[in-house]
Amino acid sequence: MAIRRDINYINKDFTEYRSQLINYSQTYFPTTYTDFTATSPGMMFIEQAAYIGDVLSFYLDNQIQENYVQYARQNNNLFNLSYMYGYKPRVTSLSTTEVDFYQIVPAKLSGSEYVPDYDYALYVNANTKISTRTGTATNFSIEDPIDFTVSSSDNPTTVSVAQITADVPSQFLLKKSATAFSGDIQTIQFPFGAPQEFATVNIVADSIAGVIDCTDSDGNKWYEVNYLGEEQIYDSIKNTNINDPNNYVTGNDAPYLLQTKSVQNRFATRFINDSTLQLQFGAGSPLSTTEEIIPNPANVGIGLPFGQDKLTSAYSPTNFIFTNTYGVAPTNTTLTIRYYVGGGVKSNILSNTLTNPDTSTIQFIKSNLNAALAETTFNSISTNNPIAASGGSDGDSIEEIRQNIISNFGSQMRNVTADDYLVRTLSMPSKFGTISKALTQRPNAGGDANTTLNIFVLSIDVNNHLTTASSTLKNNLKSYLNQYRMIGDNLSIRDAFVINIGVDFEIITLPSYNNNRVLSDCILALQNYFLTSKWQINQPILLNPLYVLLDEVEGVQTVKTIKISNISGTTKGYSEWAYDINGATQNGTIFPSLDPSIFEVKYPNSDIKGQVVAI
Repeated sequence: MAIRRDINYINKDFTEYRSQLINYSQTYFPTTYTDFTATSPGMMFIEQAAYIGDVLSFYLDNQIQENYVQYARQNNNLFNLSYMYGYKPRVTSLSTTEVDFYQIVPAKLSGSEYVPDYDYALYVNANTKISTRTGTATNFSIEDPIDFTVSSSDNPTTVSVAQITADVPSQFLLKKSATAFSGDIQTIQFPFGAPQEFATVNIVADSIAGVIDCTDSDGNKWYEVNYLGEEQIYDSIKNTNINDPNNYVTGNDAPYLLQTKSVQNRFATRFINDSTLQLQFGAGSPLSTTEEIIPNPANVGIGLPFGQDKLTSAYSPTNFIFTNTYGVAPTNTTLTIRYYVGGGVKSNILSNTLTNPDTSTIQFIKSNLNAALAETTFNSISTNNPIAASGGSDGDSIEEIRQNIISNFGSQMRNVTADDYLVRTLSMPSKFGTISKALTQRPNAGGDANTTLNIFVLSIDVNNHLTTASSTLKNNLKSYLNQYRMIGDNLSIRDAFVINIGVDFEIITLPSYNNNRVLSDCILALQNYFLTSKWQINQPILLNPLYVLLDEVEGVQTVKTIKISNISGTTKGYSEWAYDINGATQNGTIFPSLDPSIFEVKYPNSDIKGQVVAI
């Protein structure tokens, strides 16, 4: 008959194991072994067993600990956990800055006026490199191309006279700005033979910031997605109206049209460690794929071929198609991959240092140009960064990865609250148009019962004045938000109203102060206060802070009156909407209308007036 042994299962360290083994031997083998001195052979085996138990307990506890985001300490485990929760850790961050591009173009006579000859306008390709002055090793690249013939609200072309000959302009200076990223562009190639399910390749380098693009031997583009099951990507189509050189001054529309399209050539990336970026491709064959399926009652309503129980099928609002391929696998081709390396804290360079553009990626749009003029124009291209670069960092620390995982898991990249939609609206890529102001609001009782959320938007024109968003811009926003909205949300994108105002004030100055100087300082303070960038839709005007603002101007003894008035009329260049300012003023506060609106001082130099009066 077997004897039931009393075994302790909570021992964790060497001392506890050793003590329990001695106690176990004395209890169940009292006459078999009795020598428990430190130098006895039996104690050697007992302590070896305790040693093994201690080591195994340590590794078991450590492995359990590394499975939890809150307690994991090893980088590779945190990387794996981050991807499981949908967060992509960063091993480096690129710094950014605005870079001004300049070029000279000859003048031409158009009617009775000399205008720039845009036949000599240059086109700066995307990923053009700009290097710093001699002695530094940081390079920057622009992500989007620069077309000097195009001027829009999000990327205007500034035109000024560069040279006058015989009292008429002979050359014009064109200026455009672009966002530049620090880092060098590296290229690597990977050959592929027979198709392999979920093939992976590794890019090994220090400070990898991300993949720029991927193309195969036949020139086909491969698209990076967040995960292989995601088949929808953003695609941009050039807006032929805004990109027409004849619209270079008045073009306020979106430069590119945004649409989504399904792609089979796709890959997902993940960092294995600080210096290894892995690319994973799909499992499908280009000759046999289940991607092209149109959902209809014949292939969905009666059930799915791989499952009888439809209740357990997870339908996604962005990918209705169920497929086993997750994109195609590269076959008998060579993939060329370009990627950024660099960044970090050292890439936060000073202003006025990015002065050497790489002209190998710059070209003329038109052909058959005058050779001498073309050479002069091409040699005139120059760059400069008026502000210092910022944003470069050395990647996520262990604690940052842990906190970002927890934060990302909560959001799931979905718009759940009204604020989520607001942030997503304002973060749409600028090449699809710029949403300058936005407000999210639940519909009132008399609104559309099918609408979940109203999104009121405004854009800006080339003069940085608020204007109604174009239909193209709103369609782009619709396509953009559709990829992030909850499946049950119905959105309505609407125009907010612009109420143009003027400010008149009277002040009393202190003795011995120059009245004109004090008055000029007061106007400047009000201009800064009413900057359009500082105002939001449905923001009221508080009169008391205006009095305090002018009282703080040096030389002001007291502020006598401040009057806000409405200015309207399209013939005068203002908004068509009139507003009863007096009726909307209560207890020193001017409230906006019930319909979402924003106050704007459209022409600060003329709409803000003041005078000095006697006591």
